[in-house]
Amino acid sequence: MDVSDARRLKLLETENGRLKKLLADQVLDNAVLKDLVGKS
Repeated sequence: MDVSDARRLKLLETENGRLKKLLADQVLDNAVLKDLVGKS
């Protein structure tokens, strides 16, 4: 693995972490909305 591959891997890992956080936030929002709808 050369330097450009390592740099690209680091960028992809960072992006993957960001996307995982966005997904977790969306799942949480969805659970809250389902809970609110269930209490209506």
